[in-house]
Amino acid sequence: MEFHTYSSPHLPAHNDVAVVMRRVLYALVPGALAYWWFFGWGVLINLALCVSVAVGAEAAILQLRGRPAGRFLADGSAVVTGALLGLALPPLTPWWIPVVAVLFAIVVAKQLYGGLGYNPFNPAMVGYVVVLISFPRELSLWASPVGIGAHTLNLAQTLQLVFANHFPGGLNWDAVTSATPLDAVKIGRGLDKTMSEIGRAPVFGDFGGVGWEWVNLWYLVGGIWLLRERVIRWQIPAGVLGALFFMALAFYLSSPDRFPSPLFHLFSGATMLGAFFIATDPVSASTTNRGRLIYGAGIGILVYVIRTWGGYPEGVAFAVLLMNMAAPTIDYYSRPRVFGQSRE
Repeated sequence: MEFHTYSSPHLPAHNDVAVVMRRVLYALVPGALAYWWFFGWGVLINLALCVSVAVGAEAAILQLRGRPAGRFLADGSAVVTGALLGLALPPLTPWWIPVVAVLFAIVVAKQLYGGLGYNPFNPAMVGYVVVLISFPRELSLWASPVGIGAHTLNLAQTLQLVFANHFPGGLNWDAVTSATPLDAVKIGRGLDKTMSEIGRAPVFGDFGGVGWEWVNLWYLVGGIWLLRERVIRWQIPAGVLGALFFMALAFYLSSPDRFPSPLFHLFSGATMLGAFFIATDPVSASTTNRGRLIYGAGIGILVYVIRTWGGYPEGVAFAVLLMNMAAPTIDYYSRPRVFGQSRE
């Protein structure tokens, strides 16, 4: 009797790119729903706009490059890029800004480098930083969380504002937007206010911002699920959150009235989204175990430095891109020793 033998691996692979991207999208759902619940319909509009433009732009570029669009679009990477950008942008951003951000992310930051697997920078963060630097006013208009703003827009009113720049009933930006907690801290510290004075603003919740602490909590839940499913490794999130926590703790203990608490930094802004969904990009991040820890810690430190002393209240996107540049060097100096190789 003849037995057929096959080379390893002997178990079917379940970690192909399409499966990984789908699981990332599943993990984003709780945080995205919390984001929509607290900040309105603009979140879903951004998601729909960014994902559709990302898929369309990737299909067009693949056609121009003579690549089979269907096969490459099926991996879901364009959808993930669009989703991350949609969740990073303010909910009431004019429609053309997400379009510009997504086109730059897909066409320039991804496809001009050769497509998935060749991009040295996180495409979503490249697109976000381009529009943040180019249109700072529009990117600073964040919708007020439910219960804080003077008026909450329904779906029809949000569509009018996003696509026609038309305010219903004589409203204006002051009626539907407010400073984020990170903005409030940045402005307050610039005016030499103490944290006890800054913390009286209605945008502050129990330990973060109203709405923001819940959004970050649900991104944390999604990130833990990704760790459980082994979609991402623990080193990068641990490095980001650990470095940010201990940096914030050191300065908070030195002067509690000048610096926010560590929990404020962990549950405000895009901390959890950045730690679990952006910094862990397998293409642009470090790949060695020790390198991942260093890479993540570098992001956490840079986030705190930018938030505290930089010109922007949020630093996740800039920190990720800066560490993307350092990732090859980190990997080079953190390579594991080959079995049998002498340390000399």
